[in-house]
Amino acid sequence: MTSEPPTGNIARRPGVYPPMQLRTNAIAPLVEPEVEADTVADPQEPGEPGDIEVLHTEFSDFYRAHWSSLAQALTFAVGDRDLAIEVTDEAMARAYSRWRKLRGYDSPAAWVYRVGFNLAVSHRRRLARRLPWAQREASDPMPVTDPAIRTALLELAPQFRSVVVCRLLLDWSVAETATALGVRPATVRTRLHRALQKLHVTLEHLR
Repeated sequence: MTSEPPTGNIARRPGVYPPMQLRTNAIAPLVEPEVEADTVADPQEPGEPGDIEVLHTEFSDFYRAHWSSLAQALTFAVGDRDLAIEVTDEAMARAYSRWRKLRGYDSPAAWVYRVGFNLAVSHRRRLARRLPWAQREASDPMPVTDPAIRTALLELAPQFRSVVVCRLLLDWSVAETATALGVRPATVRTRLHRALQKLHVTLEHLR
């Protein structure tokens, strides 16, 4: 990832699933063109031709079903739409190369979210080390109509904001959220309770 904010989906790279190259001006369900089999790099693991076709179809369905919600969730979690789109695309590309294994997970989407969030955190850490005086400003803020709500969410520490996003925006179970964040279910419950307490105080004036 570069340190400059992208203007849409990440630029074309070898091996990246073709629909990820689409550029979008809003986080909304994508309507991708039909993807021909010979335009997509096969998953890394070998398999029979028929098996590869099944994997391709399964991942295409997964991508179309989850890309938009994951990109939106990561936008809330990291507070930067362009960065969220970039890491969602990269996480999806990694998921495609591992789909033979991920397809057996209880929640492949949780795996994608975790990878995307970790990529965003790593990106910001690298940027802070290289340009400690620089502050990346989101070119398009998270999609919240009330600025007070956006401010309140951004005031939460990332680990608490992520729990709110997974549990309330994605409507994931405690177990799915724990998988996505790499923590224990009890930690999810504790963080959500503390986050909601803080939001309740911060947004008291909106009640």
